[in-house]
Amino acid sequence: MIDIKQWRNRLEQQKGQKIQIESSIRDTRHSARQLKLSLRRHEQARELIRAVAMETQQQLQYHISDITSLALEAVFDDPYELVAEFVQRRNKTECDLYFVRDDNRIDPLGASGGGTVDVAAFALRVASWTMSRPRPRAVIILDEPLRFLSQNLQERASQMIKELSSRLGLQFIVVTHETTLANQADKVFETRIIKGVTQINKEIDYRRL
Repeated sequence: MIDIKQWRNRLEQQKGQKIQIESSIRDTRHSARQLKLSLRRHEQARELIRAVAMETQQQLQYHISDITSLALEAVFDDPYELVAEFVQRRNKTECDLYFVRDDNRIDPLGASGGGTVDVAAFALRVASWTMSRPRPRAVIILDEPLRFLSQNLQERASQMIKELSSRLGLQFIVVTHETTLANQADKVFETRIIKGVTQINKEIDYRRL
């Protein structure tokens, strides 16, 4: 038979185990509350980041579309509108660019000839520069920026580039064979490649030719 002392010892052991279990339950509940609070804070932070990201994307969409569409309007009689759309792919945010005319969506690399892409690409360079923080040096180098633009539109595009340069205080260094574009420049230099090295021969005043 188990005497009273043994029963008492066993009872004390079970009481101790009960106290440990109750303490463990309290700790677990406290940890669960802390985890829920942390999760709630993370969800709130994620929603805040998402809201800021959406606001930023909307501002970028407007800025990119506005500058580029204005440039297209300055050159073409029936211009496309460039639309920037941010989409999620493979857990990454990507930006789709496409033209719109008469509610029809058009791939810029597909059904848009006549130098439309040239003008849009130029305007995108300018938009990117205006959005950079800190802003880089006020110089953009362009290599034959209007190579596919129709000859009858070269003068409009050249005037548009000159106007942007004046308004933004932005200098364009342009490499081109187009006389119309050169006529709008403040300074024109003739260059030649001699033995694989580009050399500046002389400054030319096209307006006197």
